[in-house]
Amino acid sequence: MQTLSDSDISPDSSSGIPKAPRKKRKLWDALVKQRYLYLMSLPFVIWVFVFNYLPLWGWTMAFQNYKPARSFTEQKWVGFDNFIQLFSDERFYLVMRNTLAMSLMGLVLGFVIPIIFAVLLNELRGMMFKRVIQTVSYLPHFVSWVVVAGIITKLLSTDGGIINDILVNLHIIDQPIQFMAKGNLFWYIVTASDIWKETGWNTIIYLAAITGIDMELYEASRVDGANRFKQMWHITLPGIRSTISVLLIMSIGHLISIGFEKQFLLGNSLVTDYSEVLDLYALNYGLNMGRFSYGTAIGVFNSIVSVILLFTANGIFKKVTKESIM
Repeated sequence: MQTLSDSDISPDSSSGIPKAPRKKRKLWDALVKQRYLYLMSLPFVIWVFVFNYLPLWGWTMAFQNYKPARSFTEQKWVGFDNFIQLFSDERFYLVMRNTLAMSLMGLVLGFVIPIIFAVLLNELRGMMFKRVIQTVSYLPHFVSWVVVAGIITKLLSTDGGIINDILVNLHIIDQPIQFMAKGNLFWYIVTASDIWKETGWNTIIYLAAITGIDMELYEASRVDGANRFKQMWHITLPGIRSTISVLLIMSIGHLISIGFEKQFLLGNSLVTDYSEVLDLYALNYGLNMGRFSYGTAIGVFNSIVSVILLFTANGIFKKVTKESIM
């Protein structure tokens, strides 16, 4: 048991109250003073616990031969057998290739383009034109992937697809290309679709960070003769560096958790070897085939790798930039 030293229990010169009880009293006073804020946050804490932490109990299925009709005590424990099967499956490594390829392409292009777009949009002087461009750019975010997949499929269609029509009319190709049937093009189609859909929305947070930059810095740079490009490079980008770092760390943490909607809706049987990602693999081999324990093992692997990537990225950025999100 930890004991208090004489200095910890010595009376305060002004009040005569020992330091340790005084700290507890200050903490209690702060809790009472901000009780409404804590009460307002309580529903969100409960929501996070119920939907984010309580389901972690289901991870036990990854170490069982889970049967839905049996109770928890009646389940057969198999240890790491599901993980051994996972790492022994050749399909798993093909799926990881697809996941990492599309994740890295989306991380590089989907992270850099919104920053460039936000900086250029900030340089527009006409407020009306600026608001129109911003509104039009983030509207696709509110369109579901079902609709987006239909639009992309129609644009790339060999029968009346505008992309093929343009390429043929410009004599770039002799006959329409079946874009959706070529596996080597699938990664690029998914990445381009995601950028078109999310660039405007991802730009909002950078524009909000840019508004926090002191305008006197721009005025001083203009006095020193800096043009607009130098202002962007030496003021705007350094001014949002912390925001860029935080979002990049979070993006790296979700490197293999890219979902499956895009791949599921844009994919088909001809490009399965290029369209199947880890989440879609868990859905096909877990739920659809009734291998619930195997699907859970895939989810556990996904979560653990995401946590490792998050802490690794945060540690690297903490050493390099002295900034951290944890």
